[in-house]
Amino acid sequence: MSDRQPMTLAGKAKLEAELKNLITMDRPQVIKAIEEARGHGDISENADYDAAKDRQAMIEGRIAEIQAKLANAEVVDTATLKSTTIIFGATVELQDLENDEQVKYTIVGEDESDVKAGKISIFSPIARSLIGKKKGDIIEFKSPKGEKEFEVLGFSFK
Repeated sequence: MSDRQPMTLAGKAKLEAELKNLITMDRPQVIKAIEEARGHGDISENADYDAAKDRQAMIEGRIAEIQAKLANAEVVDTATLKSTTIIFGATVELQDLENDEQVKYTIVGEDESDVKAGKISIFSPIARSLIGKKKGDIIEFKSPKGEKEFEVLGFSFK
């Protein structure tokens, strides 16, 4: 049973930074807020106490979520990858066959995706259709805007 999730080195570093911030900054702040709210007397009708407890639950949930993601991460140094076909970590140059626009995407882990920054999740329809392809191949996939066709102009690893 392998639930390993691919993740780039940059994606791992970003999650580790968030985890460190949650543990060293947010957790102590919320504990202090809970203590201060307790000092205001009756906690049964104390909105500050309730808000702090809710925030604490969110922080602890996110800490557990990040720890699980890091534990299940298959961290990939994309700069060392070599492949004759498109795989996770590839930066792919594509040409939209409908409007001749050229786009560039890097295939990354689920938590790292940011389409505006050119990073697409390995689980996205476009990434799924790219895996295993090579320069000159035509891919088709369903996007929210309908059927799309792209030609693979090339790919590299950074």
